[in-house]
Amino acid sequence: MTGKTMRERMLAGELYLADDPQLAADDARAQGLTHRINTTDPTDHETLRALLTELLGGFGEGAYIRPPLRCDYGYQTTFGARSFANWGLVCNDVATISIGEDVQIGPGVHLLTSTHPLEPGPRRDKWEAAKPIVVGDNVWLGGGVIVCPGVTIGADTVVGAGSVVVRDLPAGVLAVGSPARVVRRLDEQA
Repeated sequence: MTGKTMRERMLAGELYLADDPQLAADDARAQGLTHRINTTDPTDHETLRALLTELLGGFGEGAYIRPPLRCDYGYQTTFGARSFANWGLVCNDVATISIGEDVQIGPGVHLLTSTHPLEPGPRRDKWEAAKPIVVGDNVWLGGGVIVCPGVTIGADTVVGAGSVVVRDLPAGVLAVGSPARVVRRLDEQA
């Protein structure tokens, strides 16, 4: 075991235990802020923007997230300018989640960075880790999309509703299914 705290291990992408006091404080902060976001009058855009700016690691100009929102820590998620997320976004942001500019996120999308050991012993002992997610500029994630740990989605890509993205997707494609597969390039005719 190194001399790192569990929070330092988590931020470095190493196996860690989530019962660290600093992680508990970070989680409590995020849960308090998301509660406030989720109970704010949805027409009070000024208050929502202030709370989202406080919660997230970055919240671009003209961006909007329609509550409810759930996240682990908040500061691990950046949300680009003019991007939009509909109801029910889940950011399991144990590792970083980078959402580009002009991204459209449908309702009920889950961005999941957490991983757990496949071996039963370490999993029983509550070890976990995470891998970052990157969503490029001008991506559209349809309703109910699940993006798994370590995935990068290239700019201008569309992911069809209900798809499960388990591998990187290149720029400028349409991908659908579980697991999501590229159906065609978007510069091609349908």
